[in-house]
Amino acid sequence: MKFFRAFAVALTFLACSAIGICQEPFTAGTWQALKTAPASAVGHMLLLTDGSVLVNSYFFSNHTDSWYRLIPDSTGSYINGHWVNAGSAPAGYNPLYFASEVLPSGQVVVIGGEYNNGADAWTTLGAIYSPHSNTWASLAAPTGWANVGDAQSVVLPNGKMMLANCCSTQEAILSSVSPVTWTTTGAGKFDINDEEGWTLLPNGKVLTVDAYVGSYSATGTNSEIYSPGTGAWVSAGSTVKQLWDSSAACGGSGAASYEEGPGVLRPDGTVLWTGANRCAAGHTAIYNTANGTWSAGPDFATGLDIADGPAALLPDGNVLLDTSPGIFGTGSKFYEWDGTTMNLTSAPPHAPSDSSFYGNMVCLPTGQIMFTDFSSSVEIYTPSGTYQAAWQPTITTVAATLTHGVSNNAISGTQFNGLSQCAAYGDDNQSATNWPLVRITNAATGKVVYARTHSFSTMGVATGSKLVSAKFDVPASIGLGASTLEVVANGIPSAAVAVVID
Repeated sequence: MKFFRAFAVALTFLACSAIGICQEPFTAGTWQALKTAPASAVGHMLLLTDGSVLVNSYFFSNHTDSWYRLIPDSTGSYINGHWVNAGSAPAGYNPLYFASEVLPSGQVVVIGGEYNNGADAWTTLGAIYSPHSNTWASLAAPTGWANVGDAQSVVLPNGKMMLANCCSTQEAILSSVSPVTWTTTGAGKFDINDEEGWTLLPNGKVLTVDAYVGSYSATGTNSEIYSPGTGAWVSAGSTVKQLWDSSAACGGSGAASYEEGPGVLRPDGTVLWTGANRCAAGHTAIYNTANGTWSAGPDFATGLDIADGPAALLPDGNVLLDTSPGIFGTGSKFYEWDGTTMNLTSAPPHAPSDSSFYGNMVCLPTGQIMFTDFSSSVEIYTPSGTYQAAWQPTITTVAATLTHGVSNNAISGTQFNGLSQCAAYGDDNQSATNWPLVRITNAATGKVVYARTHSFSTMGVATGSKLVSAKFDVPASIGLGASTLEVVANGIPSAAVAVVID
């Protein structure tokens, strides 16, 4: 039997090679719950530069939300990790659906919120979290803004955070956190920012798909690109298929929700942008960064879309997608887009009662995806595929001997920021990981430690052969002796180099 199975596989390989479209059958990934659940229901997540995951508790009420950090165990496992308290944002600020970014300093900005303290707010409140000291401080919004709300944000290649006002065309760049300084940008925006996500491109520009908010009976397929060099938006052309939910697209039935889904940059330089349509199959579109053109992507199965919801790039280049029926319907189904086929994959336990907007994803340095859905059950998706060698970071320079407890160690190389921001969610809840982690493994004990990274020379993506750099702090508690060091970006590790910790 084994002989005949092997013979059949060999024949299949020869046949597909002859016609030039050989592709291995899809194998679904697997889901596994964390061994230790968090102390409460949790929502949004961000990977920090020390390898821990910052997670906010979820209480849809006037409540002081706690934040937690998941620390991987000594083997680097997040499934077997443990939770520590990460404090609370300043009094009165307990947002839901907000802008969030990790800065080159390693600090985290959380600002705005569609809800605050359980009530509709479109708040302008904000906070900055310093992981090194485990402390929070207030962060003022741009002067004169009436809203921040469920806003877009992105860290530009120069390391500055760009933020939107959810409900106008206002945009600003966080030029300094001490003192807090915002600089106006974003001239020429076609429509207001509401419901539109931002995706960072290899050329350092930012792509968005317009949602035509306020145009109840309209249809439209315009997209736009922001250039940091000019501070302005220009049209990026038609997405071919409409990706936002409108009344007109449903034959004039009901009010428009304007929702659309996330856009994820893949290693081949294409962006998969997902759509929402409560009256038919959800459309997708594909943007080719090489020639600046759009083409129609595959539709989801009839009735499914991503009306706000998460997606994440897997190490093999596939995109994991969380879809659900109609606009905010329950019964999530998960897919992997491989660039050719939309493959139905396995789903976490709560999927039958979840809507896509419940979900959040973040890319882990293990190549896995961490998933939350406003419950205390946190799941890890382990994909079946792996990365190509050309996608790995490479280390050019790092000291052969590192001293425990010493900060600001220099490291340089290529592709430290990965090929994508990795994870995305509709318009808000950003959880980008396009920066390097430093992972050190002790040769004698096998214990894994992440050294806190910071001072990144770029926050771009797909930087290719360009030499980039960062600094890292060796923990005082690290094991001494012979070790190996890797740089990890979006779950893809570099080749390990030998170091000695003294």
